Amino acid sequence: MGDPAPRVHFEGISKRYPGVQALDCVTFSVAPGSIHAVVGENGAGKSTLMKALVGATRADEGTIHLDGLPTEIANVRKARQLGIAVVYQELSLVDDLSVEENVFLGRWPRRASGMIDFDDLRAKSASLFRSLGVAIPGRRMVGELSVAQRQMVEIARALSLDARVLVLDEPSAVLTPHELAVLFELLRRLAQRGVSVLYVSHRLDEIFAVCQTVTVLRDGRHVSTRAVGEVDRESLIRDMVGRPLAEEFPRRAANAGALVLRVEGLCAHGRFEGVSFEVRAGEVFAITGLVGSGRSSLGRALFGALPATDGKVWIGDTAGPFHSPSEAKRAGVAHVPEDRKRQGLLLGRPLRENVTLAHLTDVSALGVLRPGAERRAVREKMEELRIKAFSPDAAVATLSGGNQQKVMMARWLGRRYRVIILDEPTRGVDVGARVEIYTLINRLVEAGAAVVMITSELPEAIGMADRIAVFAEGRLNGILDNQHRNVSQEALLHLAVPEAGARR
Repeated sequence: MGDPAPRVHFEGISKRYPGVQALDCVTFSVAPGSIHAVVGENGAGKSTLMKALVGATRADEGTIHLDGLPTEIANVRKARQLGIAVVYQELSLVDDLSVEENVFLGRWPRRASGMIDFDDLRAKSASLFRSLGVAIPGRRMVGELSVAQRQMVEIARALSLDARVLVLDEPSAVLTPHELAVLFELLRRLAQRGVSVLYVSHRLDEIFAVCQTVTVLRDGRHVSTRAVGEVDRESLIRDMVGRPLAEEFPRRAANAGALVLRVEGLCAHGRFEGVSFEVRAGEVFAITGLVGSGRSSLGRALFGALPATDGKVWIGDTAGPFHSPSEAKRAGVAHVPEDRKRQGLLLGRPLRENVTLAHLTDVSALGVLRPGAERRAVREKMEELRIKAFSPDAAVATLSGGNQQKVMMARWLGRRYRVIILDEPTRGVDVGARVEIYTLINRLVEAGAAVVMITSELPEAIGMADRIAVFAEGRLNGILDNQHRNVSQEALLHLAVPEAGARR
């Protein structure tokens, strides 16, 4: 007998949006029971290709084959019927329903009377989680779960549809190392059962840890599909960006200047307690820690977006804490939030409006917007940050994740700020765009700003920061000197996960 037909085969898939060729004749195959990575820069076409597979969009040209048969996937419902499921980076569970109700949402078993058969629902949910080797109480409210547990519920819901193809979109964005190991083990068990997993991620280390095959897309075209054992990090980056990257973390000279940020005993009840530190001009000060440790809450409190219940903040001679973002801005603080889609961007509005939102007076006269001045200012920022969009009038929702992140940063580059808080500045951003953002950070500190970089990625903290503060359970657990970029990940994890006896 010959080899089995590919579980999924993309044949000449093309898709065009106004001003953008998102996919250009993409052809490759995914084997049954494999974990297959799909990587590329932001805007490479990964999301568009996955949307075509799960029925969220229709390709202009080309055919998708499932188990050797050409298949028309007209919509999401049809994809589910065919056994294709997707878990997006932004999870789509209902917090006020139980785990078991979410798993079978829209498909609750019913008695002859029409009432929900909760006994059957619980039995089916328990059986499903047992088969996955995951222990989550079925009656627990989803709103009470950790991010990792919620992701397991999403995967269980996908597999309750008897999925033979599972698409994971940036599955590790908010997971701790332990939670990521649990996810990898689950994916391996699914592959052994014959499920084909399409793993979309910007984190290259994960590709080598869990995937057997990797496909690279660039500018909407297929570049390569190879066994993971046949590639290394450098060759994968070269395929993704079309050039070798000399340094993933561009170097700069340490040149700390005057003290610009001082925090003393800052508290936000229920979020963090007794935080004290100082940051100087010309310094990158990283704040890291596990999900829920309080690091993002601190950033919001410094910017006046979260009320502080005690403590002091100084920006130069200006005393806080600040009671609103407007107060913080006037003191010289800028803030790029962690969740760009919910906390930062107006997705349905044009790129130009998003860029100028924080500084409308710069492109206005007597309270009236000057469209010409706005477009000139935005085009300058698009060129400076290499934002890929067909015009300043493009809706931000149509841009790739990396370009959306650059739009967020462009908003705060219209003026000089003394303290710039960047919360997860490279989340969901490809390796090429990451280097551009890191280069921009270096330029900001070389111009005299103090950058507070909040990040869950330990290599990023080590590669970019002069000092690294580690949060654990709402407290600042230690600050490590990283002038020579020699802090180890183990040292950071030791502070991020304190011994049980040291916990509050």
